[in-house]
Amino acid sequence: MSAFAHPYKVLDVFTDTPLAGNPLAVFTAGELIPSRLMQALARELNLSETVFLLPGDGEADATVRIFTPRAELPFAGHPVLGAAFVVAGEHGRELVRLRTGAGIVPVRLTHEHGVVVTGEMEQPLPSVRAYDRTAELLDALGLAGSTLPVDAYTNGPTHVMVGVADVAALRALVPDLGALGRLGTLCVDCFALPDPGAGTPAGVPAYVRTRVFCPGLGVPEDPATGSAAGPLAWHLARHGRCAPGTSVTITQGVELERPSELIARVEGPAERPARIVVGGSAVVVASGSYRAA
Repeated sequence: MSAFAHPYKVLDVFTDTPLAGNPLAVFTAGELIPSRLMQALARELNLSETVFLLPGDGEADATVRIFTPRAELPFAGHPVLGAAFVVAGEHGRELVRLRTGAGIVPVRLTHEHGVVVTGEMEQPLPSVRAYDRTAELLDALGLAGSTLPVDAYTNGPTHVMVGVADVAALRALVPDLGALGRLGTLCVDCFALPDPGAGTPAGVPAYVRTRVFCPGLGVPEDPATGSAAGPLAWHLARHGRCAPGTSVTITQGVELERPSELIARVEGPAERPARIVVGGSAVVVASGSYRAA
């Protein structure tokens, strides 16, 4: 058994409460796992993502490979944040630089009493375009329209933003996952802004409620999507719903009974930001070893 035992940790990410947030498996000695087994392990665990930590180099503290149950991704948010928590916890670092398929992502960590409690990552700047299959997408969601233009942002995964009228309509969504899956390997990010009377200054949402569907990647609905949070903050800034520099709190996963909280901020001009930053908490909930030959 020992020759096949690969150590891993499970974290709940974008929460400080066990059994909430988005679960993530991190294999801490990924260099010992053959590449041919990584996708199989991710499929076996069947979490939104599984990470394999590999040695770093002169520029990065570690390299990460990220898998959904169906595909490898160049970048994803909650896997990068969770992996940074593991690296920082083992080495006591306040800044962790992770090499991803989309480049090096720096993550700054905050410690309390020797324990990592929060992290903030500078995400790759996404490309953006108007989505060209909007009618099919809205039909699959059961929506007549979107409150903002339907744009697609790619920062590793592709995220298509769809504005929903209010939180009640967001909660009532029952998308046709088969039809969404036929649109390809994208994530559909449905969001609802707070009511104007919720004590929020006009144009500056204190929070946004989201649901994210990624059936083409093997994830019917995701409890917390870090790679979507940055593009959503930029989407709101581009369309005049959020001032650059404002920290937006994004609540996700409520419908899955895994509430998550993500903080996103766009710095620089709304047309083309200088930086996009996403942060949150994480907590280790399990550890063990996995048998894989």
